[in-house]
Order: sequence, then C-alpha cells, then structure tokens
Amino acid sequence: PPLAALAGAPLLLAAGLTACLLTTLAKWLLVGRFQPGERPLWSSFVWRNELFDTFVEVLAVPWGAGAHLGTPALNWWLRSLGARVGRGVWCETYWLPETDLVSLGDGVSVNRGCVLQTHLFHDRIMRMDTVRVADGASLGPHSIALPGTTIGTGASIAASSLVMRGETVPGGTRWAGNPIAGATPPRADGVLPTEEAA
Repeated sequence: PPLAALAGAPLLLAAGLTACLLTTLAKWLLVGRFQPGERPLWSSFVWRNELFDTFVEVLAVPWGAGAHLGTPALNWWLRSLGARVGRGVWCETYWLPETDLVSLGDGVSVNRGCVLQTHLFHDRIMRMDTVRVADGASLGPHSIALPGTTIGTGASIAASSLVMRGETVPGGTRWAGNPIAGATPPRADGVLPTEEAA
C-alpha cells in the first residue's frame, strides 16, 4: 500500500497534465484563435466552441486545472489557451470562455467563481468581445464581467457584482452591485477608503 500511494501521486499528476495538454490541443484544432465578432447560433463554429468548452469542464478541470486554481500553473495553462495573463496574477477561476479575448494585467486578482464572460447570445447570434482587467485591479468572488468591459488600473469590483456589457470601470475606484453602482473614488493619497469610512 505505501508503494501504491507513492506511485499514485505521479500518475495523478501526469493524468492532470495530459488532460490540460489535450484540452489545449483541442482548442487550437477546433476553434483556433478567438476574435471579437458575431457568429450564428447554428454555425459549426458555435458547436466547435461548445465541444472545446466540454474538454475544459469535463477533462481539464476535474483532472488537472481545478486543483491548480490560484496558482502559476493555472496561469501557464490559460496562456497556452491564448489568454494574456500578466505577472503576479491571482486567478482562481477557469471560466474564461473565449480565452484569446481575455487580458489580465500584472498583479490582477480574479477570485473564486468569477466569470469573465466573453460572449452573449441575442436573437440567435453569438456576439464575442474582449474583457480587459488592467494592472492591480480585482474582482471579488463570484463577480461577472460581460463582453466589451474594461476594468481600470487598481479598480475593485466587490463580491457577487456584475459589470455590464461594454462598461469601462475607472481606475482606482471601487464598485459593487448587480449591476455595479456607487463608485468610491480613491483618497488624495490614492488609497481606497475602508468599508467603515465609505
């Protein structure tokens, strides 16, 4: 039994790495590089994209990526899928549907359960756009940023908040709500006020 346990760890690690590599390969073979734009619901692109998403959720996350949320290993994997991930990024989510359309600046914090939603369907048309999170910005747990959003340098989005499609969040401000509202500007010294002072 002790030998089996010792052998099991490297096997599980190899299985996780293989799952992530196969998912990366599937992404590039099935859909290539994502671009902002529109695609009809019943097009082969949408179904190939859904198949890629199945690789992510059924293969990569349970076998590998899910155990590495918030680690440099996840950042490397997201980069292999085409996401632009800066240095020192804390990314505790794998919900970046069209990875090429996501840009995370240096020191960004994307907390557990966040969704960087790069597409929406309207009138049976899939519309894709970028989600940009600038240096030092943070998204609280279970927040959602919809397509076409830009979150400015050092901006903070509170937990369970929704950044609506096409919104630009100014740098150094704090927002909360579904949808977000009530910006709190930084103090003169550039520090955000505490909850008690707000």
